[in-house]
Amino acid sequence: MEPKIFSRILCIALVLVLSACTPSPKAIDYGNDACHFCKMTVVDKIHGAELVTAKGKVFTFDAVECMVNFLRNNDQEIALYLINHYGTPEELIDATQAYYLISKELPSPMGAYLTAFKSKAEAEKVQAEKSGDIYDWEGLLTHMNP
Repeated sequence: MEPKIFSRILCIALVLVLSACTPSPKAIDYGNDACHFCKMTVVDKIHGAELVTAKGKVFTFDAVECMVNFLRNNDQEIALYLINHYGTPEELIDATQAYYLISKELPSPMGAYLTAFKSKAEAEKVQAEKSGDIYDWEGLLTHMNP
């Protein structure tokens, strides 16, 4: 085989291998996917969550509280922390950049009354109507893991 052709084939193969290892989210299949933590079916399009490991394995959750509980005993390197949010149901956003409202006026699937928001302003707007406490990602982890 000619060296030029061989090097092109090798480059293409390398690109395919590297792109296959890139961690990426998977759309949640509401009504069919099961929560990796509590085993309930994921149906709520506002409270779903997803973790993607550095190796590309996807874990789906029916609520942020299940994802946080799963993290307590997880030893895998997490590449992506994703959550659905109040403003646009079904859309997955970066959980580490979101804000969280815990309000008895907003039930969540597992009873933590925990709802995610894309911005602090959105969380504050709903908090003015529903009351509750707002947390960023680190604050939420501290609150849920005293």
